[in-house]
Amino acid sequence: MGDTEKIPAGVVVVTHGVFGEGLLEAASLVLGPQEDCRAVGVAVNAGMEELVESIKAAITATDRGNGVLVMTDLFGGTPTTLSLSLCKTAALEVITGVNMPMLLKVLQTRTQPLAEIAAQAKKAGQQGIVVAGEILRRKRTEG
Repeated sequence: MGDTEKIPAGVVVVTHGVFGEGLLEAASLVLGPQEDCRAVGVAVNAGMEELVESIKAAITATDRGNGVLVMTDLFGGTPTTLSLSLCKTAALEVITGVNMPMLLKVLQTRTQPLAEIAAQAKKAGQQGIVVAGEILRRKRTEG
């Protein structure tokens, strides 16, 4: 295991509005306070250059040498498009469709390589999407 693998990756959640802030706050309730995490909210009236600078600043503030995972809310949306535009300038991985299970998995696996963190995040995010009524109905019919 290399030295950088022991350093937690930074986490930046870039979303429409204050969704990312709420996710980070909720995650800290579950896992406790987290370092090197930032949220950037995309407001309707914000200029593109201003938003890119805000995302860059969040990446710089969270990067301790093991890269940064940028989590966005919607593929094809402004948060994702702006985040992807920065991939050529730093050790970044961008993952879209952020949800609570995904964020919790990222925060629990941050010392792994970025590609591994992203793969586990994707899996956790998908597994966290459940139609609860289907499970309840299945349990009732199974006994």
